[in-house]
Amino acid sequence: MDFQASKHSQTLGQRLQDFIDAHVLPRHAQWLQETRQAPPPVSFMADLKALAREEGLWNLFLPAESGLSNLDYAPLAEIMGRLPWASEVFNCNAPDTGNMELLHLFGSPAQQQQWLHPLLAGEIRSAFAMTEPDVASSDARNIQTLIRREDDHYVVNGRKWFITNGNHPDCKLMIVMGKTAPDADAHRQQSMLLVPMDSEGVSVVRNISVLNHHSPEGHAEIVLRNVRVPCSNLLGEEGDGFAMAQARLGPGRVHHCMRAIGMAELALELMRERAQERQTFGRYLSQHANVGDAIAESRIDIEQARLLVLKTAWLLDHVGARGAQREIAMIKVVVPRMLCRVADRAIQVFGAMGLSPDTPLADLYTAGRTLRLADGPDEVHLRSVARAELRTGSEQRGSSAAWLTPPA
Repeated sequence: MDFQASKHSQTLGQRLQDFIDAHVLPRHAQWLQETRQAPPPVSFMADLKALAREEGLWNLFLPAESGLSNLDYAPLAEIMGRLPWASEVFNCNAPDTGNMELLHLFGSPAQQQQWLHPLLAGEIRSAFAMTEPDVASSDARNIQTLIRREDDHYVVNGRKWFITNGNHPDCKLMIVMGKTAPDADAHRQQSMLLVPMDSEGVSVVRNISVLNHHSPEGHAEIVLRNVRVPCSNLLGEEGDGFAMAQARLGPGRVHHCMRAIGMAELALELMRERAQERQTFGRYLSQHANVGDAIAESRIDIEQARLLVLKTAWLLDHVGARGAQREIAMIKVVVPRMLCRVADRAIQVFGAMGLSPDTPLADLYTAGRTLRLADGPDEVHLRSVARAELRTGSEQRGSSAAWLTPPA
């Protein structure tokens, strides 16, 4: 396996870093101020997006648009991840990326014309509505939202929550996961439906804060009451929802994890700087063994996690999501836990300042802790990895007998 990014990716990475340093990071204080005082979009976002598009730093996540493989895109996602809102500047922000992939792979020409093209142009935002408050919806079989056909329309009833982008004024489309055939085979019950946000019966109830962190684009609770959309809004075929969700999650988890690695790198960078500037008991923090251990362990954690994610990206490129299923599950467990550990160590080195809004550390920790639940909790992915290991064990049962040395 060769994890070296292509020359094209390396060149784009340098241009991307230069663009962020010159145009994006200097706006961060203003972004924080505006998002605390008013709903999005911020006043300068359209200008930044237009400039990024002119520079060719646009839709980098989508191979059909950028020509980049999953392995090539991974280091770019890491660069953007250091600043949580930077991805939007380059039209590489979740959940729009996953939704664009779904529309690219499964959308009809009419659906692509209506929704994919404006998303690719960065003219609108979108949401993916799967999670529900009343059931453990990491198991898609539990989803209660019903999609019932009436003549040439579907009627949707259900309640969703923690729907990212749900409160953004530019969010025009919601891809709703619901059941069209509750009595069918477990993995053929679900379908995906394209629901315009301005449809009658769509009610955005609230923007739910996460660990007291308020997201400007929203993690919305949304109620759908007798929402009627044309049958032509069905994405793919009835019963394809589960399979399409799996296709969406493979590359998406690589993107999430590489952005999280970028966050961890920032936390470590801040920790190093603090440790070499701050003194306690007549010594710099970096001269205390426990702080040195925290820095070293953080570097080790990041490098291990990055290698596993790059392996997963390589496998996605060479054998597809099914062949990389085990690794996709593993990175979803490994990387958020790693980010939590590194951010926690950095907070400890900063002391009380690390808990304040004067540093990004509290937000980085919140992001890591949130990712342990987003796209399925750790326990679901651990169960998936365990099943894969036990299948291997069943196929190879008895092969370890030669290593046993019982008495004669």
